[in-house]
Amino acid sequence: MIFSAFFKALSQIGDPRFRKVLLLGVGLTLALLVAVYAAFLGFLQWAVGDGAELPLIGTVTWLDDLLGWSSFFLMLILSVFLMVPVASAITSLFLDEVAKAVEDKHYPQLPPAPKVSFWDGLRDTVNFLGILIAANILAIVVYLLIPPAAIFIFWGLNGYLLGMEYFQLAAMRRLGRTKATALRKENRGTIWMAGILMAMPLSLPLVNLIIPILGAATFTHIYHAIAAKGRRSPGI
Repeated sequence: MIFSAFFKALSQIGDPRFRKVLLLGVGLTLALLVAVYAAFLGFLQWAVGDGAELPLIGTVTWLDDLLGWSSFFLMLILSVFLMVPVASAITSLFLDEVAKAVEDKHYPQLPPAPKVSFWDGLRDTVNFLGILIAANILAIVVYLLIPPAAIFIFWGLNGYLLGMEYFQLAAMRRLGRTKATALRKENRGTIWMAGILMAMPLSLPLVNLIIPILGAATFTHIYHAIAAKGRRSPGI
């Protein structure tokens, strides 16, 4: 189900409507990444002063590095971690438009999705983003304690959190919050695995720019596959 959903999402890149959303999403993802990176450098400047000596990098002066070409490569490296909150934010902004493009092509028999309340969507987005950031800050301690396992913990943690967010938002378009939450809990294993497969390419600089939009499309397919399976099950 997961790989089928991903390849369906990937195959739709040639669709003009989907491609437009993808390109817009990549552009905004890059802009948000730069903004988060600048905020990160600003925080470091506040924490350690105008300059600092970092392992493997040497002396860093935050404003000069932010404006210099070397900053681009540093941002790519840090994007392994900084892309996680960016991916979460992009989901909330583009999921509805991505889902519409996916459903028009693959599920044309469906009626229009009911409109999700702006405040419901905002509340879920803020909650998910807050949990994601807090969990990743706490996870830094674990990364330092168990360095060899850091990347696997990163994938497992963010796979769970991003999968939960992407599926919840995709399902909520059709079911509302209460039923979407129940369906997510019933299928947490599948959703977690799909989230891990999305979190892994988030660790690849440049490739990670397209993952938020492809992830939104993939989880739209996963929701419909799970919902269809539920309708076929006895007693449902």
